[in-house]
Amino acid sequence: MEGLLTRCRALPALATCSHQLSGYVPHRFHHRAPGRGKRLVLSRMFQPQNLREDQVLSLEGRSGELTCKSQRLMLQVGLIHPASSGCYHLLPYTVRAMEKLVRVIDQEMQAIGGQKVNMPSLSPAELWRATSRWDSMGKELLKLRDRHGKEYCLGPTHEEAITALIASQQTLSYKQLPLLLYQVTRKFRDEPRPRFGLLRGREFYMKDMYTFDSSPEAAQQTYSLVCDAYSSLFDRLGLQCVKVQADVGSIGGTMSHEFQLPVDVGEDRLAVCSSCGFSANMETLDLSPTNCPACQGPLTKTKGIEVGHTFYLGTKYSSIFSAQFTNVHGKPSLAEMGCYGLGVTRILAAVIEALATEDCIRWPGLLAPYQVCLISPKKGSKEEAASELTGHLYDHITEAVPQLRGEVLLDDRTHLTIGNRLKDANKFGYPFVIIVGKRALDDPAHFEVWCQNTGEVVFLTREGVLELLSQVQVV
Repeated sequence: MEGLLTRCRALPALATCSHQLSGYVPHRFHHRAPGRGKRLVLSRMFQPQNLREDQVLSLEGRSGELTCKSQRLMLQVGLIHPASSGCYHLLPYTVRAMEKLVRVIDQEMQAIGGQKVNMPSLSPAELWRATSRWDSMGKELLKLRDRHGKEYCLGPTHEEAITALIASQQTLSYKQLPLLLYQVTRKFRDEPRPRFGLLRGREFYMKDMYTFDSSPEAAQQTYSLVCDAYSSLFDRLGLQCVKVQADVGSIGGTMSHEFQLPVDVGEDRLAVCSSCGFSANMETLDLSPTNCPACQGPLTKTKGIEVGHTFYLGTKYSSIFSAQFTNVHGKPSLAEMGCYGLGVTRILAAVIEALATEDCIRWPGLLAPYQVCLISPKKGSKEEAASELTGHLYDHITEAVPQLRGEVLLDDRTHLTIGNRLKDANKFGYPFVIIVGKRALDDPAHFEVWCQNTGEVVFLTREGVLELLSQVQVV
C-alpha cells in the first residue's frame, strides 16, 4: 500500500480526507429496486433539485428568510423541501445522513452505558403543571386538547415524562444506578420566527438523555462522562466544537454547558480565552468584558451554533415527582439528575454551514449520504466505448469492499456531459467521485478519482481504486 500511496502523490489526503472511523455494521442496500446486487442509479433517486437561485427563493416564499448557506444549499440540491413555516420534508439524502449520525450517537451513548428508549411526543398537561413549566414556557409550548377536553403539549423536551416514569418504579435500587436513558425523537417548539432552515425550526429531531444517580458526587461524574462522550462524537465528525459555560434557562438546574460550533451565522455570542481555556456564552456574563474573569487575559469574541447542551439538574424534578431509589441503608432517597441534548437535524445543517463552500456541500465522511459517485461516459462520446467498464467497476467495488455496499451511486444520466455531472457531484458533496473518461480506454484502464473534501485528483487502475476505497470506513 505504501508504494501505491507514494506513486499517487495525493493518496494520503485521499485516504484520510473523509475523517471516517471504524465501527461499520453491514447493512442492506437502500433505495434500490427489489433483488440483491442491484446497482443504485442516480436517475431513480427522489431528489427534487432547484439549482437556480430564483427557484429556491420561490420555495421559501420570502427572499428575506433565505439568509444562510446551509438553508440555500439544502434546498438547491434537494435535501429538504419546505412544508410550512419552520417545518421541512427531509428527503432521502438527508434521511440517510441523519440515520448515519444517529448510529454514531448510539455508539457514543451506549459506550458509556446509555440505554435507548422512546417516549410519546404527546405529553399530558398535568406533568408540566406540576413543574410550573406549563405556564412559564409560555407560547413556546405547542398545546392541544383531545376530544375529551384533556390538555397536552407536543414535547420540546422530556424532563417531566422521564422523571414520572422513573417515579413509577417502586423497586429502583442504588445498585441499578447510574441510570442513563436516552432517545432520538421529533421535538416541537412554537418558534416566534423560524429561520435558517434546519438550524431553527418548529419541528426537529433531538437526542435527549436523562441520567439518575445516587449522590451529587456520582452525578457530577456522570455529567463529565457524558460531556466527554459529546467531545468524542464531535471529534469523530471532524468538528471543532467549543464547550462553553451556559445559562440553565427554562430547564433549570445548577450547572450548564453548551457545545458550540463557531460559524459566522451562529446566533450565540461566545467569549473564549486562549490563555486559560475559559469559554462562556456571553449571556452568562454580567457585562461585555474584554478581559477573562478567570485570568484577566484577553477574550476573543466569536459567534456559534449550539449543537449540544448539558444540564446538571440535581433534585429539581425528582423532588416534584418523588423519583426515588432505595439507598445502601435501605432508605428512600431522591435521585440526582442530569439532562443532555444534541440537536440532530441542527447538526446536519451546522456541518454544512461549517464545511461547505458557497456553492458546494461538504460532509464529514461518516455522514455523507453516499460515499462514492461513479460517472459513466456520455452517450455518443468518444469515451462511450468504455461504458461497460463503469458497471464492472461498480460491481468490483461493492464485491471487494463490503463496507461500501449501498454506498456507491452510479450517475447514469448519460445524456449529460461528464463535466455537467461532475459539477453536480461536486455540489452534492460525495467524498469520492470516480470518472470513467478518456483514460479508461488505456491499457490498463485508468479512472479519474476526485476527493471532494480536499480537491485532490489522481488517476488509478481498477486495483488502485479498490485499494484506496478499502481504507474508507463507514458506520
